Parts: sequence; structure tokens; C-alpha cells
Amino acid sequence: MGISIGFDIGGTFTDIVLHDERNGKLEIHKLPSTPDAPHIAVIAGLDELQKEFGFEFGEVEAIFHATTVATNAILERKGARVGLLTTAGFRDVALIGRQKRYDTYDMFAEKPRPLVQRRDIFEVRERIDADGEIEQVLDQDGLKEAVDLLAANEVEAIAVSFLNSFKNPCHEQAAGEYIASVLPQAPVSLSSEISPKIREYERTSTTLANAYVQPVIADYLGELQACLDSRGVGASLYLMQSNGGLISSSIARKQPVQIVESGPAAGVNMCASVGVEENRENLLTFDMGGTTAKLGAIDDGVPYVTQTFEVDNLNFRKHSGLPLNIAAVELLEIGAGGGSIASVRMGLIEVGPDSAGASPGPICYGFGGELPTVTDANLILGYLDPHYFNGGAMSLDLDAAVDGISQHIAQPLGISVEEAAWGIHTVANANMESAMRVVSIERGRDPREYTLVAFGGAGPLHASQLGRAIGAKQMLIPKAAGVGSAMGLLSSSPKLDVSVTSMVELKTDTVEQIKEVYDRLRDKIEMPPGHLFSGKTMKLSRYAYLRYVGQGYEVKVRLPDGPIDAHFACQVREAFNEEYAARYGAAKGGASVEAVDWHLVAEEAVDRKRCLKNANEREPAISTNEGGEASRRAYFGEESGFVECPVFSRDALFGRSELFGPVIVEDQECTTVVLPGDKVRITDRGHLVVDFSPKSSMIHS
Repeated sequence: MGISIGFDIGGTFTDIVLHDERNGKLEIHKLPSTPDAPHIAVIAGLDELQKEFGFEFGEVEAIFHATTVATNAILERKGARVGLLTTAGFRDVALIGRQKRYDTYDMFAEKPRPLVQRRDIFEVRERIDADGEIEQVLDQDGLKEAVDLLAANEVEAIAVSFLNSFKNPCHEQAAGEYIASVLPQAPVSLSSEISPKIREYERTSTTLANAYVQPVIADYLGELQACLDSRGVGASLYLMQSNGGLISSSIARKQPVQIVESGPAAGVNMCASVGVEENRENLLTFDMGGTTAKLGAIDDGVPYVTQTFEVDNLNFRKHSGLPLNIAAVELLEIGAGGGSIASVRMGLIEVGPDSAGASPGPICYGFGGELPTVTDANLILGYLDPHYFNGGAMSLDLDAAVDGISQHIAQPLGISVEEAAWGIHTVANANMESAMRVVSIERGRDPREYTLVAFGGAGPLHASQLGRAIGAKQMLIPKAAGVGSAMGLLSSSPKLDVSVTSMVELKTDTVEQIKEVYDRLRDKIEMPPGHLFSGKTMKLSRYAYLRYVGQGYEVKVRLPDGPIDAHFACQVREAFNEEYAARYGAAKGGASVEAVDWHLVAEEAVDRKRCLKNANEREPAISTNEGGEASRRAYFGEESGFVECPVFSRDALFGRSELFGPVIVEDQECTTVVLPGDKVRITDRGHLVVDFSPKSSMIHS
């Protein structure tokens, strides 16, 4: 037992949590991110923690890391120049994509911008048929010519995606070996390794994304590891994957596409841990940081993991982004954060998706920002204390925020600064409410049966209005909510998700085929590169994507444990029929069922609470109202206007009975706003519980 450290790099702040398992002490640090060199903020935070608390770097046993580096490289199109080798006749697969439109009636709807330029895509004559048989051998001369052209184009990474390679990867493997021999400086991503699944566009898109971010991630992790080594930190570095599990840095370097949704997944893990502590299994998760808001769900205590998601999509419109065939915690992400920029368009206030980010940041930060943001509005509305932000490490310039919102919002609309600030706040809430309705109601979840868990630097400030609007009855604000993703890293465990496409009809005589598929998947897990499982506590779970024969798309089904024997196919059919009926209302009892994709998930069986025990021993933050009650004017809608609102530090709530809103609760790293009529209390574990009033005394969006 020793010291564990979790880092989460966000768009605006880098969050650091240190947990000493020897005494249960929990230390938190938050500092502005450094987007141009993300490792600088990580190392600066580590140095500041070491200086303040006096531990030795050699005492650090594990470092867990969540990062947006891969995500930002894709969103900002700042990845490597990628070359693509594909089967002759399929050069434009990555450019054409699918015919599906995210807006049927928008004549100007644009397809997501691909990660590769057409001049960097080259065809090679070869063909594997749908059964995995070689129809045309790989043209070696054509391969050499294509690779020479890629070298002439000075590509920095190469993706290889041949037709039906998921059935037989021999041609891709041969191409990969040749490329490595002549262009050793350019990393190669093979679709048969990155995404061995059916559907050419999605497989090619995933492989391209891996190649696109691979040099970026390799450079970043190399710089970070060098800084850790120079300080004598010998601990292993683990990274959070999109699926909510940890992998070693060596795996992350080879398959960086697995960490595209790194930070948000860690936050959902934190919510699951809080649910265990507070005995709540059905949760809606709301993470609002500086640049985006991420919304998700936990059903029966388990975060829902999907095998395909989109990155760089237009708000939450399906088919508007780049599809990635990787396992990921299901989240809906929109451009609504504390740094989201507000503007006036056609006489209306708009918020986001553009963000001021960490540099220059909101106007009130004083870092050079000139455009009004949600944070500036919240400061004017009295929700934030200008003298106690980020635990007192920053002061906010209220006058500058007033001037900025007056110039850009209030004056063009002919309204007061307070009305403009309230308009910005309300529009941001409306955007997030729409997204939360997608996550809950549109996906079959009744918000009245779920508890809303809010975290992130801005989440607890906006969550009460969001929870009321969707009809939730209760909300949880976890301890250290402002660094929720970093906290989630400490309660996460190693996890690998391997999959393959093998179309098998579920019949008694196909059991051997199914067994063979899972034997192959088990081999991939037994000796993964950068092996990180102890072996003794590894839990294996089987999943498959099933459909009735003749259908075009599949349903994810958890498969039974135990031996794959003569009864297995029947058990799987029953499980599929139950899932299908639950989702669509009825099952087609006697219809034939086939599996398309097979998955095997290996996860270290670790107690979610192991790194959070005794966390309440954290030293109380020094607040403007430490140990007592203060107040300030805060705005609570057109009906109430500005009222004198009690302000408490979270630690001051211990030993008190529940309080009625309006109340503001300040943490070192975030602020919780409790609306008029709602009730707030603190649990024995330090989490805030807010019970929403059945009757709203405010006007919502």
C-alpha cells in the first residue's frame, strides 16, 4: 500500500487527486491546462503536490491518467498526416461514408470531414472473399509502388484496410510487414488488429483514427514518461480507456483510439462508485466542465458500454460524426461548458459550441479572454464568489465580466446585464436539458426512477435546474465533485475488450464454431502487449451482437457464463429474445437468430471503494465562510430576482439537519446551487443529497 495519483486533463483545467492508502488521506489539486503541451500542467501539478505535502516520488505506486489529447487531436484536426492503403476499387470508402443523413431536410448538411486526404489514399490489387478465401493474391509490385508514393507524400502514419480482412488478415499482415521494413519511422495500423469487424466504412474510419492520433499520443506519453523518470517516479502509468477500464501505456501507444473518450469514462466510473456507497443503482450522470457537458446513464449499477460511437458529431445528432468501432461508455457530449462562448444571432442568445478553453478562457479569469462565457454569466448572477474560485487559488474579475456581457449581449438586445447573464445561463441549461432527455426518455429511461449525479467544475452549479426540468426527484453531488473524473480513476480497474466478426446462426451444430471464436478471443487476452492483469482476479464476460436472420442491425446481449456446450445456443437465443422484447415490446419466438460480432471482456475484479475509503479525512478547504454561515446576493429567476442567499462550505454541513434552498454550497473545486424549495443534506460519506421540490418556484427553460 502506498500513494496512488490520478490525473485528468480537461479542456480548461487539469485535475489531480492524490490518495495515500496508508492513512486514507485524499489531496486535490486543480490548475489550468496547457493545451499546447498537456504534460506541462500534469508535471507542474505533481511538483506542487509534492512540495506542499512532502511525500517522496519513490513512494508513488501507481499513476492513473485520463486525457483529452486524442480527442482534441481529432476535433481540432491536429493529428498526423495519414496515408491509407485499401483494396482496388474501394479508394473512396472513407470519403463517401454512409448515405444516412443526420438531418433529412437540411439540403446543406455536411458530412464529417475525413481524417485522410484523397491524395494520400492508394489502392492495392488483392481480394479476400466474404468467407475469408483468397480470391486474388496480394500484388507485391502494386504494394511497393503504393508505399513508395506514400513515402513521397511524407505521411507520418499509415492505415491499412483491405476488404474482408476481418475474416482473413493475411494480406493486411503482409502489407504491414513490408511497410515496417521500408518505412520504420511511420507507425502502421491494420484494420484486422484495430477493428476486426464487418462494415467497411466503420472499420476504415476506426483504423484511420488510430493512425491519425498515434504519433501525437506517442510523443505526449514519451514526454510525460521522461518527466516522471527524471523525478524518480518508478510507478507504472495506466491510462483510462473509452470503455471505463485501465490499460498500460504500451497498449495505449499501439491502440490510442481506445482512449478517445478517456476522461468522460472515468467520471462515469466515479458515479458508479458513489452509487455503490449510497445504495443507488439507477443513475443519470451529468459532467459539465470548461468546454463540454457529458451526459450518460448507469442501469442496475453498471455503466452501459456500446461497441460503436461517434466523435466530432454535430451536438447529439446521430450519423453527423466519425464512427469508431471501439467499446465505449455510452455518453452524449455537447458543446456546453463553463467556457462556452455566448453570442447574439438574429436577435437571440446562443451559447456554444465554441469555447474559450484554457487559453484565453472566460473574461473574468483575466487571461486575455474578450468574449462572454457561461462562467462570466454565473459570476454576475452571484453563483460564484469572485474571491474564492478554485479553492481561493484564483480571483475572478466581476467588473470585466459585466463589461463583456454588456458589450456583446446586453446592448445589442437592449436588456440589462443581469437579464443578459440570466439568458446565457438559461440557454445553456436548455441545451443540456435537450441532451438529457435523449439520454433518459428517448432511450427508455424514466427520470423519476433515476438519481441525477452531477460533477465537474460547473456541473453542480447547473444541475438543480436540469434535474427539475427532466422530472428527477433527487440529485447527488459527490465529494470532490469538481475533480470527478480524476476521482473515478482511483476506483477503476484494468480492462480489455476484444472482439471479432463471425456470422454464426445459433443452432446446436454451430456450438463448436462459437467455442472456437471464444478460444481465439481468449488467446488475445491471455498475452496482450503490456500485460497488466494479475491473472488471479481476472473476470471474463461474454457478449454478442445478435439479430434475427434477415435483419440489418443487431442488439447487444450479455451471454451466459459457464461451458459452451450443447445447451449454450438455446440459452443465448432465450437471452436475445428477452432483450429484444424488452427493447421493442415483442420477440419473434421461433425465428432463427444469428450472431454477427462476438466480444470477450476481461476486467480485474477490484472493490470500487478500495481507493476511496476514509476519504472524508481530507483536510477541510479554507473558505470565506469556514465553519459558519455567510451570504451573498444571487439571482433565482424572473419571479424571485436577486435574493440574499446563505452560503456554506461543504464541511460546515456535517452535523447539521437538512437545509432548505435557496442555498449555495462551496467546495474547493466546485459550487453547488440549491434552488428555492429544494432540500440539501450531507451523508456520512460526504456526498450532498438534494431533494427536488415537487413544485418549482422558478421559471425554467
